Amino acid sequence: MMAGAWAMDRDGEPGATLRACLEAAGAAPSVHNSQPWRFRLHGNTVEVLADRTRRLEVLDPTGRELMISVGAAVLNLRVAILAHGRLPVLRLLPEPGDQTVAARIALGPPVPPPDTARLLAQAIPRRHTNRRPFAETPVPPEILDDLARAAEAEGGTVTVAEPAERDAVLSLVRTAEHRRRGDPAYRTELEAWTREVPHRRDGVPPEAVGPWDALEVVPIRDFALVQPARHRRPGRFESEPTIAVLYTAGDAPREWLRAGLALERTLLTATVRGLASTLMTQPLEIPQLRALLADSAGGRIAQAILRFGYGP
Repeated sequence: MMAGAWAMDRDGEPGATLRACLEAAGAAPSVHNSQPWRFRLHGNTVEVLADRTRRLEVLDPTGRELMISVGAAVLNLRVAILAHGRLPVLRLLPEPGDQTVAARIALGPPVPPPDTARLLAQAIPRRHTNRRPFAETPVPPEILDDLARAAEAEGGTVTVAEPAERDAVLSLVRTAEHRRRGDPAYRTELEAWTREVPHRRDGVPPEAVGPWDALEVVPIRDFALVQPARHRRPGRFESEPTIAVLYTAGDAPREWLRAGLALERTLLTATVRGLASTLMTQPLEIPQLRALLADSAGGRIAQAILRFGYGP
């Protein structure tokens, strides 16, 4: 690899700039904060590997959410490299028949960092899933348009639900959440990813659980379900949440990676514009409910459900 901050030393450790880019990639959102990615360095190339040992067998038997999570890490890595002044050359699934190598990014020539890349890179450490109540303040249409353009830039489509559609989507989320609560296998898996372990760096930490909506207007996933010590206090959630659905044109591993790219660019754009965000994917983890969210007229498949607003 080239000398300097982009180089690996004799022990195989990345230089300061490359390390910063890899740390940015690792700050991507992932299902249950499972962080199902690894990075492999070859010359002037970074490979992003899908770590299937970290797949959630109950929630994600096909690995769809795992690949979306990996795609989000790829987006962060690409943005960080560009913001540090190198052109990232991306190939998704570069090895035919091998989905372990999810992406390969070559470090291209030096380039002036675009303003958009700088802003998105600065948002990476500030973006967090917010499961707390949001203000009743509506999100302006021009910001929602920005979010739609962000997804479109990565091959996705973000559609903000109108009131009737929003209520239908939230009803599906509520149904899925109730159904999961009674599933022993789900509860066992949830316990594994919410258990407090000293020095643990993955899983859902206690501070990320948030309060609960007694009226279930906003049915946030209950991460305290199998952790009796985590008493979730009731909170007053917004009465008319802003809900959007992320779609892709297909439903195979490449489209799942693309969904991750589009998802993370949308979330980072929201962060830049001062919005908080929540992922609400419960019905997408149950095939019968996910089918109800498909856009049959446009031939699009639902990949994520998002809540946006002004939160703490």
